[in-house]
This record gives sequence, structure tokens and C-alpha cells, in this order.
Amino acid sequence: MSYWDPLPSVRAAENGPLPAPGGGTWLPAPEYRGNWWNVRPERWAEHDWRNVPGPFYGAGTDNCWTGRLIAPAHVLYDDEWGAEFIYRQPRDTAQTLALLGAVAQDPMAGYACDGDDHWTPQLVRDWWREHGRVREWAATLDRTWSISKREEERDAADGAREYVTYIDGGLAQDLRHYLFWLSEGRPANPDEPLPPLSPHGT
Repeated sequence: MSYWDPLPSVRAAENGPLPAPGGGTWLPAPEYRGNWWNVRPERWAEHDWRNVPGPFYGAGTDNCWTGRLIAPAHVLYDDEWGAEFIYRQPRDTAQTLALLGAVAQDPMAGYACDGDDHWTPQLVRDWWREHGRVREWAATLDRTWSISKREEERDAADGAREYVTYIDGGLAQDLRHYLFWLSEGRPANPDEPLPPLSPHGT
């Protein structure tokens, strides 16, 4: 599967309803429409190291653990303050809308979707070189929170387990497609070689 750019769907959703916690939808206030998904682009300097490379990322969010109520396939919580970050980028319009619904719940505007303006091929490779650190964090969170008495922590443990599975499975290929996107400004064709993630050509 080649890289899918979520930003056209982001722009198309600026005036529309978004998914809300508990089901249903809600409409962002007029002052937020058109820029509510990225009202503080300087957030890049504060982005969480656990964010998977891509356009969306979290940096100093304060959602009170609502992100996974809307976008459990994309949002995970840290184990210190409960801040949210992105462990899987959206791959279609429905996933993008779900993620935007989670983003819009944050009163601190700690999410942004300008990652393409900041990630470079070298930064993506640097992140991948250290991905073992992210994997170990997620595996530890799973072991700790999977036996918690709190339902929210057990759910977050499920997300951490999914993150480990993703790191061990399809993430490397997704990042190679993202490298192509960053370098060429378009998705790779099926017959085109993808850039390597490491100096060893993998």
C-alpha cells in the first residue's frame, strides 16, 4: 500500500461535523473552523518522541484521556501525565476524521498536522534507528497497565500492544513509503523502489 496523504481530507473537514466521544458528532465552533486542527504550529519543538513519523503528532496535549474514545487505532497516552500522541497515521478519510475528532477535544491545542514540514528523510531514519526505545516503552506500558483495575489503563495497554505489533510488522514499510513521499512529493508507484531506512539498505 503506497503512502496516503491525509491533508486534503483535513482541509475538506474544516466546516463539517466530527466524531465525538460516546458516538455521534459535533460541530467545531466557528472561530476554530479552518485552523482548529493546527492552531499552534510551533508545537513541533515540543513534539513527543513516541509520535510515529508523519503529518500528525501530539505535543503537550491535555485531553483528559478522550483521544482513544474516538481514535483508538491512532492515539495512545503516555504513562506520566496522560498526554496523547500518534502511534499510527491515518490511511483513509474515515480514519482522518476520527483522528480529527480526537484532536479537536484538546483545549491546549497540543496537536498539529504539519509534520510534513518538519520531518526530513534523515530525521525519519534517526527515529527508526532508535525505535527500539519506543518499542520497549510500549511493551512496558502493556505489562504494567494490562493488569490495572482502571478500564482506561487497560484500554491504553491494548493500544500499546498494537503499537508493538505495528513496530514489529508494517511500520518499516510504511516509513519507507513516507520517505519516498518526503523526497518526491508524491506516492511511489507500485514498480518504484523505496528508499532504505538504514545504511544497510533495509
